[in-house]
Amino acid sequence: MRWLQSKGWGVVPTLLAIGLGLLVFLLNPVPVQVLRNFMFDQYQRWQSRPYVSAPVRIIDIDDESLQRLGQWPWPRTRVAELISRLQEAQASAIAVDILFAEPDRTSPKAALDAWGASARIREAVSGLPDHDTVLADVIGKGRVVLGVSLDRQMDAPATPVTTPFAATSAARYASVGESALGYVHQFSSARTALPMFVEQAAGNGAMTFEPDSDGVVRRVPLLVQVGEHLAPTLSAEALRVSQGASNYVTRAVPPGGVGLEEVRVGRLTLPTTPQGEVWVYYSRPVPSRYIPAWKILGNGVSPQELKGSIVLVGTSAQGLMDLRFSAIGTALPGVEVHAQLLEQVLAGNGLQRPHWASSVEALVLVLGGALAGFSVLTCSALLALGIFALLQATLWTGAWLAFSTQGLLIDPMLPGLVLAVAFVASSIAYHYASELRQRWIQLAFSRYVSPNLVTHLLEHPDSLSLGGIRQNCSFVFTDLAGFTHLMEDMDPADAVKLLNEYLDHMIAIAFAHDGTLDRIVGDAVAIMFSAPVVQTDHRERALACALEMQRFARRHERALAARGVAFCQTRIGVHSGEVIVGNFGGSAIFDYRALGDPVNTASRLEGANKSLGTSVIVSADTLQGCPDALTRPLGHLLMVGKSHPLMAFEVLDPLGLTPTDTAYYAAYAHAFELMCHGHANALQAFEALVAQRPFDTVAALHLTRLRAGARDDLVVLAQK
Repeated sequence: MRWLQSKGWGVVPTLLAIGLGLLVFLLNPVPVQVLRNFMFDQYQRWQSRPYVSAPVRIIDIDDESLQRLGQWPWPRTRVAELISRLQEAQASAIAVDILFAEPDRTSPKAALDAWGASARIREAVSGLPDHDTVLADVIGKGRVVLGVSLDRQMDAPATPVTTPFAATSAARYASVGESALGYVHQFSSARTALPMFVEQAAGNGAMTFEPDSDGVVRRVPLLVQVGEHLAPTLSAEALRVSQGASNYVTRAVPPGGVGLEEVRVGRLTLPTTPQGEVWVYYSRPVPSRYIPAWKILGNGVSPQELKGSIVLVGTSAQGLMDLRFSAIGTALPGVEVHAQLLEQVLAGNGLQRPHWASSVEALVLVLGGALAGFSVLTCSALLALGIFALLQATLWTGAWLAFSTQGLLIDPMLPGLVLAVAFVASSIAYHYASELRQRWIQLAFSRYVSPNLVTHLLEHPDSLSLGGIRQNCSFVFTDLAGFTHLMEDMDPADAVKLLNEYLDHMIAIAFAHDGTLDRIVGDAVAIMFSAPVVQTDHRERALACALEMQRFARRHERALAARGVAFCQTRIGVHSGEVIVGNFGGSAIFDYRALGDPVNTASRLEGANKSLGTSVIVSADTLQGCPDALTRPLGHLLMVGKSHPLMAFEVLDPLGLTPTDTAYYAAYAHAFELMCHGHANALQAFEALVAQRPFDTVAALHLTRLRAGARDDLVVLAQK
């Protein structure tokens, strides 16, 4: 609880970053999909699928085939001959990536109609076979899969969707758990080959791809929904026909809620996306994947090369080919996408984005973001940076190893981004809070240190050592004579206002001399010099501060008197010496102050003013650093509780001295010198001083002492 109270400001941006990341993760907007796809594409660019010779070939109607055999479209008899050669070579399946949706215009009857031939000519050629009939007969010999074009527009020209996929399809559909309907890609209509072809074909498959928003084909569906029926794609039908299988079995992710998990085609079980798609693991272009169609028709290919293979008939000819873009950044004919998919399925080295991948990514997003953000709050900056770097390295390395060794697609982009946002947000909040703490320290410490020194301490923290250090310092203690009695006759609110006004000015004077406020006790003020920042001239600063305080106090007293407000005389004591300064009070109370006998001595000197009738008393220890100070000696003062006397002086204000005052204090110095040496003339000298200035309480004190038999400057004080 205490940690939350002290670090709560840093938890908020971390939680916000995680919450925003989860929201984006769940909404899955297009920019996130683009980033994820970019990462998956990059995996394939770094490590493309190694090409392993698989029983899959593309029979390519390429430019050379068109040059040798004539322009496209070829007569259906030539297509029939091509398919027949493939059947003779015992290909396990022949998938034709071409749509034969219209009758052949080169058939005899169609040609005669186009030419407007006479009845005699028609009778002469009436015995020639119809090209479409020839092709249908060849298709009927088995293992041929025809292509179907799908459309989402309801008004698109199409045959009834039940014809190729329900009434005549040899495939059956079963499901484990929920049906695939509603999960797979949905289309409204289908454009099939001629009914005579469809009825003879071993299978009919959709040639339609579902590229992402950037046009790249990353996944190929195995099943689609057309109207209210399931339909296979060209790749799926090629796999089914090659195995002689009849069934497609779908399995939904348990407990059914997100989509499909796998599709079983004959003996092959293929992991899929929730939409029934298979990720395509692309390999680099391999010339041996293609066999030109003219070689097949010219008997230029050994039947053994095609035996047992799935062959796909398509085109790469310029102007005919259906260009697609792959994840590795290459353009390739659409028929090759089918071929590469079949290769990876048969070789068993495809890609998979398992249904639990999203859960893992979300978990990493939350835990990693929390660890990255909270490390800023609990660790040093360098350690927090190290934890963040380790988290990122673990995330990205783990995702890469999952791909490179297991073919798993794990997205590090969004979790990594959330980690970075959580770390940066917490760092910004931490630095902002640190800045606020600095301002708070500056404001709070300004109660102890002159504001211009606070900036120095913040810029040079090594100059401030908390915990207690020995330091030579000077101290100024002030007090108001009789203020307690004065308050008895005043309204408390007026007394507080009067005192605060006085203290504000006294503290401002102390800060102007770069003094540190040691404490305020009622109407008494204690000022410290040379701590926490060392001041080589701390004695001069302390004496100058005391003198300016005295001047203010006198002006203030006169100003209040002019307003009819009685106020008190200010008494000041100044002393220097070695003390312990630092943080006292433990963890409960922060009390930066000085401890040592010099502190008590300065306070006693302030109190000695009451006995001596003076305003400002300074010790000889302070005057050692004030060669230009104007003072008069008071004597060695033995204060209550002290065993050793202390030489003290009264501070004289040079601004208030007249020539008469100067002459008087010179005479006092001479008389004091005589007294210190035990000279008999000392009594006479002090009698002359008292006669001249009866109100000089110091001269009167020494005269009394001399008359009592004293022969030195030792003054024993009876009160503090």
